[in-house]
Formats: sequence, structure tokens, C-alpha cells
Amino acid sequence: MIIDFSLILKSIPYVLSGLPYTLGISLLSFMVGNVFAIILAFMRMSQKPWLKYPARIYISIMRGVPMLVVLFILYFGLPYVGVQLPALLCAFIGFSCVSAAYMAEIFRSSIVAVDKGQWEAARSLGLPQKSIIRRIILPQAMRIAVAPLGNVIIDMVKSSSLAAMITVPDIFQNAKIIGGREYDYMSMYILIALIYWTLSFILEMFQGYLEKRLATY
Repeated sequence: MIIDFSLILKSIPYVLSGLPYTLGISLLSFMVGNVFAIILAFMRMSQKPWLKYPARIYISIMRGVPMLVVLFILYFGLPYVGVQLPALLCAFIGFSCVSAAYMAEIFRSSIVAVDKGQWEAARSLGLPQKSIIRRIILPQAMRIAVAPLGNVIIDMVKSSSLAAMITVPDIFQNAKIIGGREYDYMSMYILIALIYWTLSFILEMFQGYLEKRLATY
């Protein structure tokens, strides 16, 4: 097997034209998933069964079903019930829903890890529950959650390649197109491996920077 480096070099611009899709799916899904995850985390911690158990069931299902299956249900399954969504929207919804389940458990464990004395001190000052959570508990929980959340976003960037399976024109899909046209998939796989590694490395550096910054406060 011979790796065609000239093909790799001339394919870079076309493959990278899918980068906005790769990053868009990953980052937007991460942000939306974060909001949903915080809600799920507090539902999961609630003493009210009608909040706690739906959250537990949702988290269990989303963590237990493979991401690719979720995408296929959204893209190929919904048309059977008369709902047809664009591939990009299916990818965004799928990644947001699944990532929210994982991040909900991260937030829950991070909130639980905050010293109980913080809650007691805040209550002794007469602060309302919402203010305690927003101003005291969540900021401390976020510091604890930075490392695992960083792992989630890195995993989402890599997993975004699954969106190519429902025709989203991301970097993986573009590389597949060139590989099929030139009958050289291996060279293209090496190229996208380098691209995904570079993206992951940049995110790792940013994660490390955030951890150091938060450690000083």
C-alpha cells in the first residue's frame, strides 16, 4: 500500500471546507446540551418523583443507545411518521440530546461534590434558594466540571464524523467523496485522522488553560 501524499496535499482545501459543519455540530450541540444538562441535573437531584424519574429514564436511554442509532432514527425513522428533517438539523438534535445526558451526570456529580457547608452558610445568610444555586453552588460546581466537560467536547468533535452517515458534508464526508473518486481511501483516512487529532489537541490545550485559570480563583 502506497500513501499518496500529493493527493493528501491537494485534497486539504476541499476536505477542510467541511470544517464549519464539524465544528458547528460539535460546538452548538455542546452549548445547547449544556443548558439542557443543567436542567436535567437538577431534575435528577429533585425529591419529586415526577421530576426525578423522567430525568433518570431519559439519561439512561440517551447514554445507552449508540449515537449512530439516534441519528438514524431521526433521519431515516421520522419520515415514517410524516416528519422529515434536514440532515444537519438531525445531527444537531441528536448530538444535543445525547451530550445533554452525559453532561447532566457530570453536573450532578459536580454539584454534589460542593461542600455542604457552602449550602448551610448561604442559608444562614438568608439567601433564597435560586440565588444560592446561581451565585454560590454553580460557580464552584463548574470548576469541578471543567475537566470532564472538556473530555465531552473532544469526544463530540470526534464523534461528529458519524454525521457523515446521514449525508452531512463534514470533513469526514468530504474525505470519503475524494477517496471514492480517486480509489484511495487510506490516504484520505490518514488526512482526516491528522485533522481530528489537531482539533483535539487544540481543545486539550484550551481545556488545560481553563483549568489553570479557574484554579487561581
